Amino acid sequence: MIVTAAARTDSHAATIDTLLDREQERFLRLHPRSAQDWEAGKQHFLYGGPSHWMRRWAGGFPVYAAEAKGAHIRDVDGNDYVDFALGDTGGMCGHAPEAVTRAAVRQLQNGTTMMLPTEDSLWVGAELTRRFGMPYWTLTTSATDANRGAIRIARMITGRPKVLVFSGCYHGGVEEAHVEIRDGRVGLRNMIHPNGVDHSTVSRVVEFNDVAALEQALSAGDVACVLTEPLMTNFGMIPVADGFHEALREITRRTGTVLIIDETHTISSGPGGYTSQHGLEPDILVAGKAIAGGIPAGVFGVSQEIAERLWAIVPMVNPRVRQSAHLGIGGTLAGNALTVATMRAVLEEVLTPANFERMIANATRLADGARGIIEARKLPWHVTQIGARAEIMFMPKPPRNGADVIAGRRGDLETLLHAYYMNEGILVTPFHTMFLMCPATTAAQVDRHTEVFGRFVDLLADAGVS
Repeated sequence: MIVTAAARTDSHAATIDTLLDREQERFLRLHPRSAQDWEAGKQHFLYGGPSHWMRRWAGGFPVYAAEAKGAHIRDVDGNDYVDFALGDTGGMCGHAPEAVTRAAVRQLQNGTTMMLPTEDSLWVGAELTRRFGMPYWTLTTSATDANRGAIRIARMITGRPKVLVFSGCYHGGVEEAHVEIRDGRVGLRNMIHPNGVDHSTVSRVVEFNDVAALEQALSAGDVACVLTEPLMTNFGMIPVADGFHEALREITRRTGTVLIIDETHTISSGPGGYTSQHGLEPDILVAGKAIAGGIPAGVFGVSQEIAERLWAIVPMVNPRVRQSAHLGIGGTLAGNALTVATMRAVLEEVLTPANFERMIANATRLADGARGIIEARKLPWHVTQIGARAEIMFMPKPPRNGADVIAGRRGDLETLLHAYYMNEGILVTPFHTMFLMCPATTAAQVDRHTEVFGRFVDLLADAGVS
């Protein structure tokens, strides 16, 4: 049986390290051109690649992509992959979906960005309201920007300084959310480097699913907003406890705190995300990544009440003034014509109810296949599924909060699994073992994962780790 984190011995650690060394050596043999490209990239990019995130793959360097279609990627060395990472949700529509490509090419021929609206935006605004229930929307260039905008609006209308988040959360490059509880105090999450900001002055942090801690944290009346996912997905998937959302909504309303729900990942739940599926009532809703089919984009929608409070501070139009007061958010590329055109294609033709049904069925197939192997081998691991997304975690049961993840996570096994997967033609998000389906994902690709996962378990058994 695989040992738990608490019972893990030095010999098991050494064995896992040896297996990882072997997989990374195999990775180097399989990817000579990517290795060469990586060395060349380090001559010009601050952290080797166009984004510093790209250095975080478990092989020791990233593969360089040559082409991608649907749920398939081919790299510059000619290796093929089933892609369950899908750009950490940015590619949830699949790579190069025909409807998005068609819309993008058409709009590229008619102007990409003019800082003027197009009539496609009228359709997009109405569809966002229909799907997610919020009456008024603003487009941004990323979910990070959407979250920043939502936080700034919450501070404007409440006059309060602090943002409450849940320990271990992730909401993009939002400074207030780079935190977790460490030794009872506010610290930086997941190896984020300090930058001179005293995060305790801008953030308040409690554990997810802890109603009593939430009540206490909001009672002081200095928190402008709670920023949360419907369930946590970026620290390992942490399911929401029964009754937590009802308590969260009641407490935030009673304390005059704006509730921001970030659906950037949980949009995988269905056409209207987790919020629509479960009847949540946020004051502001954020989405991003998948919403424009891989073109950088984010959105946030506000309730009627929030809109009216904001308009009382910054009127929508004053015809006697050349420019009304600046909200301190947005940018000249936000809501550009290319993004709006692809967003319409995504909402109209790609992230449809029929496609979600197919995606969720494949996620269920993957989760069931992995669970079958785990149960047959009596491994102390579990699988969590939410809509079209599933995750394998190397702990006996789903965590209730970030503290559970910190205490039980097996980072060494995750890294080994990721390196093994890449050598076997499987891609998952390098930050955790989370799988996402797109409309083009097939049952055969899912079954390929089940086969590879089974062989990984055999590898551990043969090495004496089990």
